[in-house]
Amino acid sequence: MSTPTKILIVGEPSDSERSLLGAMGPSVQAVIVPTILRGLAMLSREAFAGIYVNNDHLQEAFQVGKLLQNEWILEEMPEGVLLLDSDNTIIWGNARTREWSRREDVAGVNFYEALHQPEILGPDYCPFQTALAGDRTTTSTLRADENRYFQVHATPVREAVPVSKDHAGAKIVNIPEGAVDAATPPDGESRQGRPRHLLVVLRDVSREILQQQKLVAIHQAGIELADLTPEVLATMTMAERVELLKSNILHFTQDLLHFDVVEIRLLERSTGRLVPLVAVGMTPAAAARELSALPEGNGVTGFVAATGKSYLCENAQEDPLYLQGCVGAKSSLTVPLMFHEDVIGTFNVESPNRGEFSESDLQFLEIFARDVAAALHTLELLVAEQATSMAKSVEAIHSAVALPIDEILNDAVNVMERYIGHEPELVDRLRRILRNARDIKEVIQKVGRTMTPAQAMPLAAEDSASRLRGKQVLVVDPDETVRSDAHRLLERYGCVVETAHDGGEAVSMVRSGSYDAILVDLRLPDMSGYELLVRLQESMESVPMVLMTGFGYDAAHTIVKARQAGLKQILYKPFRLDQLLDTVERVAPIPGLAQKG
Repeated sequence: MSTPTKILIVGEPSDSERSLLGAMGPSVQAVIVPTILRGLAMLSREAFAGIYVNNDHLQEAFQVGKLLQNEWILEEMPEGVLLLDSDNTIIWGNARTREWSRREDVAGVNFYEALHQPEILGPDYCPFQTALAGDRTTTSTLRADENRYFQVHATPVREAVPVSKDHAGAKIVNIPEGAVDAATPPDGESRQGRPRHLLVVLRDVSREILQQQKLVAIHQAGIELADLTPEVLATMTMAERVELLKSNILHFTQDLLHFDVVEIRLLERSTGRLVPLVAVGMTPAAAARELSALPEGNGVTGFVAATGKSYLCENAQEDPLYLQGCVGAKSSLTVPLMFHEDVIGTFNVESPNRGEFSESDLQFLEIFARDVAAALHTLELLVAEQATSMAKSVEAIHSAVALPIDEILNDAVNVMERYIGHEPELVDRLRRILRNARDIKEVIQKVGRTMTPAQAMPLAAEDSASRLRGKQVLVVDPDETVRSDAHRLLERYGCVVETAHDGGEAVSMVRSGSYDAILVDLRLPDMSGYELLVRLQESMESVPMVLMTGFGYDAAHTIVKARQAGLKQILYKPFRLDQLLDTVERVAPIPGLAQKG
């Protein structure tokens, strides 16, 4: 027996149409569906020799026909466009849908199967059922394989289908029972406006979501850069904290941002120099290169530090600002380390590929650089806090023991002066006391220098610290505050300070020791500064004296007389620390340096 010809009929046949179908005999099999969209679903699954649409569905057919005529527009759309039935079966899908499903034809395939069973991330976890049941558009996000994300919009397609009372029991000659689509509603049920199909638009949002995830990860990494518990911090030295921070920065830069060549420099405000902090993948010459925060002559790094603007170098070989960093670099990306609108350094990454970095990379690096700057600032505060705390501790020790030891020295020298030439054994014992007292002071200074980190010392005075270290200074002043301040200020820079109350003590101290600089108040209880100068010239070939005086009338013309006697330096009170250091440098013999005039 030959296979009957199948004809698809859209809509309930009229009496005349039934008669016509009956006249065709058993060679024709008719399949009746209630709507055009249901007909499309049937066409996607079975082959038919022809389609018949009755008058009630001509307008609907016309609209669908127009859609099919313009199918090439939907085919070329960058989004996936699908038509689904109520069972989530694809009736039709465009080229993008077939591409994402990796199928040549998606008709008749379950939507979720076509996308390889993606995970529904919400906010609606049953978007298609919700759209059909609520007759409204729904939106949800799916995560498919290969870390791809889709945003799905499902819109119900409303259908106007007239109800036929005798539809369920119609007997048509030569139309087999059961041929009518099983989804046809039972007799008497209204189908006016009830959605049975969904128009689905599928958009690939992988880039946006992955970018959001990366931003969150970068922010979290920034928080973790210097996030240590007090217990951990208590067990770490400052050097260990710096190394940990550098290690964390490098780890997140390589594993999260996927940048292998990294250079971070910090801006030294006092000099404008860009001091290397991290350099991975850079040539030794580039890592050690002297750079300053200047827009010209200092490469991209100097430009970024000077302007506070990021710089994307797409072709390093032709960019006039670029200075070679890594071997064979063809592109680079440099951003400023900003903290509260201030540039504190630079963050540079490089690649051997031309045009390697995108605007997204620039955004990511700028965000991470802000967190790096915040972490470095936090570390700087910790260093400053530790330095200040230690410096105060050392100064407290000095203030507690320095002046009392000076008293021991003064008393020992005075006693020794009286017994010289009379009791040699007693003089020797006094000299041992002097040596021991001075040794104690030297030990205190060494401990202080060990305890106090370099950051406790002002940058502007670092050179002074190296030149003044070990210089013997005698301060002669009746004011205890001045003597105490002399210890506090000068010993911070490595000087060995001793003090005397008056001119007589000063003469005795000079006889028992050797001094590189002698700072003397203009008016002493027992003599003037000029008279002390004359007394000291009796026992010293060259007296490295500095007279300290306030601004005012010098009735005894002490300064004039002292200058005539060879005094070269005057220090006016109140004086700044840098003036004090500069004055001591001028009178103290500095090896390898010409004396200042």
